[in-house]
Amino acid sequence: MMLPFIKRAIDDILQNRFLNFVTIITISLAILIASAFILFFVNSSEIINSWKRGLRIMAYLKPHIPNADLTHLEHSIQSLDGVHTLRYISKQEALDRLKAQLKHQSFLFEGLPENPLPDSFEIRMTASTGSWQKIESLAAQIESLALIEEVEYGRRWIGRFVRIISLFRLAGYAMGALFFVATVFIVANTIRLVIYSRREEVEIMRLVGATDRFIKLPFYIEGLIQGGLGAFIGLVMLFISFFFISANIEQGISPGLFRPQFLSATTIGGILLGSMLVGWLGCYISLKQFLKA
Repeated sequence: MMLPFIKRAIDDILQNRFLNFVTIITISLAILIASAFILFFVNSSEIINSWKRGLRIMAYLKPHIPNADLTHLEHSIQSLDGVHTLRYISKQEALDRLKAQLKHQSFLFEGLPENPLPDSFEIRMTASTGSWQKIESLAAQIESLALIEEVEYGRRWIGRFVRIISLFRLAGYAMGALFFVATVFIVANTIRLVIYSRREEVEIMRLVGATDRFIKLPFYIEGLIQGGLGAFIGLVMLFISFFFISANIEQGISPGLFRPQFLSATTIGGILLGSMLVGWLGCYISLKQFLKA
């Protein structure tokens, strides 16, 4: 039953190659940009989550704490909600670690009158402590303990990174909305031009009793095809770009540290459906105006 309508839609696309080509390329560019933002958000979220899984809180102690108080402090920290493991690091162990990390700059430690580093606790959190609010709350609770001098977990640079990601996300939403409106407008005008070139045929069909459904359906199918092809081309371009960029990342920039991910099948399906919806919506707007006139 639908085959004649599909055939008419394909014939219209072939007869108006240039207009449809421009529309499909426009949709593909819009999909490329929007899906690139989505891909950026997916991978940046994965980076943040990997940092969260490896995040640790360093609690630096005040000097000259008696052993009894140190044991009591350790139990107090361990009892806090969100603390998974706790490890005491003496000032000597901390200095040895630093020397091992800076073994090529060993001259920096020559002539030190005393060890300048404090004793500390290395605290790792449970998997459920995932949000920044929980991490900050736990760090604040530890810092409020009487024998804690300072708490450090990279809050400044992590906070800056999260704010940058939020800014990109906001820009992505704004650009996505802009491209959505622009693409619907372009599809609507393309279909309007196609209808205008066939206005006599449409008028004759209406005179002989053709229903609006019979007239509209091929154009709706044409819009769906335009949206689907545009999304396919845009996603292919995105995958090619992703392939070359991820190869460079894995081989040179951060080998073994982070593996970039492409869009999931669910996300790709959503992009395809969304693009087809854009094509259909453009046809709907154009046909509604034309048939009303």
